[in-house]
Amino acid sequence: MLISRRTGLKLAAALLGSALIPAFAMGQDAPKDAPMEMPKVLTHATDAGDVVIHPVDHASMVWKTPAGVIYVDPVGGAEAYADLPAPDLILITHEHGDHFDQPTLDALAEVPLITNQAVYDMLPEAMQGRATAMANGDTGTALDYDLEAIPAYNITEDRLQYHPQGRDNGYILAIGGKRFLIAGDTEDTPELRALKDIHVAFLPMNLPYTMTVEQAADAVAAFQPQTVYPYHFRDSDVEEFARLVSEGDAETEVVIADWYHTAS
Repeated sequence: MLISRRTGLKLAAALLGSALIPAFAMGQDAPKDAPMEMPKVLTHATDAGDVVIHPVDHASMVWKTPAGVIYVDPVGGAEAYADLPAPDLILITHEHGDHFDQPTLDALAEVPLITNQAVYDMLPEAMQGRATAMANGDTGTALDYDLEAIPAYNITEDRLQYHPQGRDNGYILAIGGKRFLIAGDTEDTPELRALKDIHVAFLPMNLPYTMTVEQAADAVAAFQPQTVYPYHFRDSDVEEFARLVSEGDAETEVVIADWYHTAS
């Protein structure tokens, strides 16, 4: 695999024609006071066709895009993905167990992976042969989509040990004229707040590892995505996050999806 950092990251993957099978259950308890009737499938129209996103659990999700299927931070074992199409590409933000699980990767199809350097160094040698490490600021293409790795890190003094600056990635994917942000585990860093033209954003908000709902709402006010999905939130008050966003100046739609599989 030939890689030219920042300009030439090109990953070829076979396209899948199978349709997504509707939502599935993971058997985890919903966060306390979680809103009910949360969407289990997220669909966004682009100039290239629809992007259909299935929340799997917490920070794991499956994207069916016009060019192929992308798994984001897949954990939970093969059974978590049994009713979903196989991946064409796997994105991993960082090494923590709710984002990177070697047994899950071992059970999935042998497709290209994009990771940060720390995860790349942990992969078995055979898997490294189909993996690419991206550093903060690297750009390239994956499944013919523009891809950028952005910084994801803590800035609050008592949280610095969780996600040090320079190690972990978030990702921005440009699909059919729309920019999709997977923020990774981060606080409201200057780099996050300075983003422009984000159409769809996935933002974490749980303590002590990422940010408070107040920080997340403040970040939304700064970079003003069109749609924001709280994810990686566990017991955080995402309804309070939605209220704070609605009171701000950003014309951002907040959608609270079914990451923890409430009863139907």
